[in-house]
Amino acid sequence: MRWWDIDQVLELEKELFPEDTWSRGMFWSELAHSRGPNATRRYVVAEEDGRIVGYAGLAATGEQGDIQTIAVARDHWGSGLGSRLLAELLRAATDFECTEVLLECRVDNVRAQKLYERFGFEPIGFRRGYYQPGNVDALVMRLSDPAASVTPVTPVGPVPPATEDDGVEGTETHG
Repeated sequence: MRWWDIDQVLELEKELFPEDTWSRGMFWSELAHSRGPNATRRYVVAEEDGRIVGYAGLAATGEQGDIQTIAVARDHWGSGLGSRLLAELLRAATDFECTEVLLECRVDNVRAQKLYERFGFEPIGFRRGYYQPGNVDALVMRLSDPAASVTPVTPVGPVPPATEDDGVEGTETHG
């Protein structure tokens, strides 16, 4: 993601997260930490025909990575784009030498939770009333050893179709 992507990212952000939209300044601040030898952030976009159809971001602090956001345009849900964005963030976490990656996800966003579980994330707790308005709880999930999880974990039992649950709505940390 570059500064010139912010306008399109904000349009998608407002569409997907109308009550919890990041501001232009928040994206600028994150991007300010994504370049140079002391970079601690990695933000990526997915484009199709000049249109941004997805974006994702990771913050790294020491050995811990934190997925800040993943969003996929509704017309690309089920396309596998969520998996590709997540894999890119896990590669970035590996490059940052993170030994674990955390994220928060709305408890009612089951599609995203299933995606994260396929990559090996496990629930470790809740943050009560984390998402406002609405006072919706966040499920906190952790992935140990992101380097080993760049590809999804094959579930035990029947394997769902490849496109199932790849339409991640998003997971955001605004705190």
